[in-house]
Amino acid sequence: MRKLIPLLLVALVSTACIKLDALIYSPYTDIEEYLLDDYEGRQEIAVGEAYNIPDSNLHVFTLSSDPEGDAKEIYALYVGDISEIATDTVILYLHGNTGHMDLYWTRIKLLANAGHKNRFGVMAIDYRGFGLSEGPPTEEGLYEDADAAMKWLKENGLTDDRLVVYGYSLGGAPATELTANPRTFRPSKLMLEAPFASDEVMVQDGSGMSLPGDYFTGLEINNADEIKKVDVPFFWIHGTDDAFLNIETHGEVVYKNYQGIYSEAHRVEGADHSDIPAVMGYDPYLEVVLEFLER
Repeated sequence: MRKLIPLLLVALVSTACIKLDALIYSPYTDIEEYLLDDYEGRQEIAVGEAYNIPDSNLHVFTLSSDPEGDAKEIYALYVGDISEIATDTVILYLHGNTGHMDLYWTRIKLLANAGHKNRFGVMAIDYRGFGLSEGPPTEEGLYEDADAAMKWLKENGLTDDRLVVYGYSLGGAPATELTANPRTFRPSKLMLEAPFASDEVMVQDGSGMSLPGDYFTGLEINNADEIKKVDVPFFWIHGTDDAFLNIETHGEVVYKNYQGIYSEAHRVEGADHSDIPAVMGYDPYLEVVLEFLER
């Protein structure tokens, strides 16, 4: 799908009747349940059994997400001991534009192994329209669905100072938005992996033409602008060979625009969009993640 976007954008110039939104959201909905370790479909990275999580610390459940009176049931995963949320640090992991939580399960497992197994709680969701979650994907739905996860965490005892938000690719949009413009929580730290600068830049990169973003899309995502409002510590990691979201036009711009109290950048040589932990090496990846979480 990623390699087709430039060609599709050029084709859309002559029609102007199909929006980019449908290309940005690429959910998989052909599942009947979440399988996690038993999932045999495509996954972006593969990790060994050493990273497995005890079944007692795996919790799949549903949340109600209600943007502008449009309530939908979305699915969530909590990795850890729910009874310890009131004292744990929790990473809210917001995944990319393709698939569902099973596809990202190996990434979630890695984060749950930072430091040592289940040292940090990790929560993930499927946005509306992804996996088993109800409704069509929308921009406001991304934000409301992520905030629904935050509301659940708050109800279970989490406080601002112990919430870290990690956004990967498309997940960088709700991660940045809800850190820049807090709703339920003011997260204590923000982590972005391979974020995009804005829908405008995505259009320019994909089409190679100087056309306004709203020619193709009704989205108004602008991480490069919203990051200017973020003042909590910021972690950015991006592959130098990212063929989907160019590091120079997307990630570097987001990182440069951050004006807060502390930031760190990790440019992973030779990594593409979806293989950063594998190219970097799982232990080195977890080491930099842990160092940031502990600082």
